[in-house]
Amino acid sequence: MATISGFDHLVLTVRSIDATVRFYQALGMSKVVFGPQERVALAFGDHKINLHEAGREFEPKAIAPTPGSADLCFIVDDLDAMASKLAAEAVPLLEGPVTRTGARGPIRSLYVRDPDGNLIELSVYEP
Repeated sequence: MATISGFDHLVLTVRSIDATVRFYQALGMSKVVFGPQERVALAFGDHKINLHEAGREFEPKAIAPTPGSADLCFIVDDLDAMASKLAAEAVPLLEGPVTRTGARGPIRSLYVRDPDGNLIELSVYEP
């Protein structure tokens, strides 16, 4: 029987690829340009986020791609250091640190919004 073992990438529809890249680079992701159409993605660990500019999405795409409709949680190695990085980059903190439940158990999280208003949760697993 076939099972899903993880994810490779996801796609965010954004208003501005440049503004999105700047925001996520401030969090520690890297810009990647790939393919003959010079598509843009953000890389971190073994994963990537492909970026589609609203109105210029690549096919196939979601039925209703919309900037600001995502709610994403990223695991970080040091939540206090991430909080300092956010402050240094003048990224407003919406909430946190707060305790939540991740896929593998209790996590401590900070919440921010990216340039499109997507909710970004930055978390570390509790020991």
